[in-house]
Amino acid sequence: MISKCIQAPGAVVMVRPHRFHPNPETASDNAFQRTDSDRTVRQMAEDGYREVTEAARRLEKEGVRVHIFEDRGEKETPDSVFPNNWFSTHPGGHVAVYPMYSPSRRRERRSDILEMLKAEYRVQDIIDYSCLEYDGLFLEGTGAMVLDHIARVAYTARSNRADPIALERFCTHFNFEPMAFDTADPGGRSIYHTNVMMSIATDFAMVGFEIMSDRARREEIRARLREMGRDVIELDNEQISEFAANSIELSAGDKRILAISSRGAASLHKEQKDIIEKSIKIVELSVPTIELAGGSVRCMLAGIHLARRY
Repeated sequence: MISKCIQAPGAVVMVRPHRFHPNPETASDNAFQRTDSDRTVRQMAEDGYREVTEAARRLEKEGVRVHIFEDRGEKETPDSVFPNNWFSTHPGGHVAVYPMYSPSRRRERRSDILEMLKAEYRVQDIIDYSCLEYDGLFLEGTGAMVLDHIARVAYTARSNRADPIALERFCTHFNFEPMAFDTADPGGRSIYHTNVMMSIATDFAMVGFEIMSDRARREEIRARLREMGRDVIELDNEQISEFAANSIELSAGDKRILAISSRGAASLHKEQKDIIEKSIKIVELSVPTIELAGGSVRCMLAGIHLARRY
């Protein structure tokens, strides 16, 4: 078994939205977004708030350290519930801040979250790429990239939200090998974020290979994942649409867990669950309202790969 903790953070940042709703500004390239005409805007916001609250409590009960921040909606930030897109943290005390594709999402960046990281963890530097927005270059964090912290590979589906120049800069600074690929869903559209089709844990990876356009690249990625001794779980297009890949391995006390939505977990076959449960516990979080915005559990959790201050 590969050493744990490198891939599985033991703490996360979550943002609890007070005015959640699917963002019309991001709908054009996010095929996972949905509307709900049966609920009022207020009902949807209340349900989203409740789902985040309950998810945080469940993770804390399992043993994950959760830093929860409030978003009261003063800046009109409907996607603030997805903080993993605007920052990421890395062993050695490094933090990255990212350039966001949609103007409304740029308002999600918060100095109080960065100050908390510096106060609670050992932060050596913060590398801020947000100025790339002025040049039309975007890279939406661990939504755009799925990072293999063990093999040092940044798997990236090419899209409006993952510019190759920004990706190259990140990989140079943080010592990752970029591995970009083209995608097409059953409707021919590119996947907007890599983390809706790919999840890498310590001992396994879940991947929607059907969505990768180039067969040779697909097999290369499969081989790279297996090089580290991982089981590779292939997800079909239906499972991808149910957010099965939008999950994250976390360290929780003396165990590891897979945080995944109830919807995503329900789409997994028994054989797939058996592979996962060889090494970690599946923890289901019910977030159907949040999923209307086109993201699920992985998007809601910004993992903290930093050493704590004591």
